[in-house]
Amino acid sequence: MAEALSNAGSANSLTLESVRQSLIRQEDTIVFGLIERARFPINSPTYNGSYANIPGFSGSLAQFLVRETEALQAKAGRFTNPEEHPFFPKDVPPSLVPSQNHTEDLHPSAASININKSIWDVYFDKLLALFAAPGDDGNYEATAASDLVCLQALSRRIHYGKLVAEVKFKTSPTEYEPAIRAKDRDALMKLLTVESVEEEVKKRVAKKAMVFGQEVTLNKTVDDTGKYKVDPSVLSRLYGEWVMPLTKLVEVEYLLRRLD
Repeated sequence: MAEALSNAGSANSLTLESVRQSLIRQEDTIVFGLIERARFPINSPTYNGSYANIPGFSGSLAQFLVRETEALQAKAGRFTNPEEHPFFPKDVPPSLVPSQNHTEDLHPSAASININKSIWDVYFDKLLALFAAPGDDGNYEATAASDLVCLQALSRRIHYGKLVAEVKFKTSPTEYEPAIRAKDRDALMKLLTVESVEEEVKKRVAKKAMVFGQEVTLNKTVDDTGKYKVDPSVLSRLYGEWVMPLTKLVEVEYLLRRLD
């Protein structure tokens, strides 16, 4: 997922095709993440602060696991990668390992854009109930760990909008500059929206949910019962209502700062 940033020193490393291929691969990660989380029911105590009752911490088990995991990953250098964004940025310690040589494809202002609060709210308030069954099996720690995988995959995909915006801007700067200088968010959103492409993405992620989420046996490789580990329509809705709109929000915020 870091292909577009991996060719250090190459002025042409960031291209429309490299960005497109990365976004397609990230679809796989998101689909598999949701399938893994769907192994567990809702497990509501995972999100109840009164259940966790962790000394020195006020919040749910899910919040605690995300915060503590991010702190460890930060020490190992995860958030020095411009593709990665913490959900608890105020609690992220500095990296303790040598800095990686990430290419500087993005405008420096990109570092100020982090919409993980919105992603967190969408995931827990809207998305989770669409694919996790009601119930409680007691596996709260594993549930929170699966949530973290989904959250980070969604965050990476949505914030990848910065790279999408950068490559689009470099491809057609004269098309974007007037709207940027006018601070015209609506005009930028219109420039960034290609409905035919968005429909294609929604159909592709739904099909991936069908292929990845079917039961496979030695006697039957295709589940023709119409039952999948995650309903394909959930993936289509996820991308249509949240992933792509939030990605375009990131793109607009980035472009508004692009000429600073």
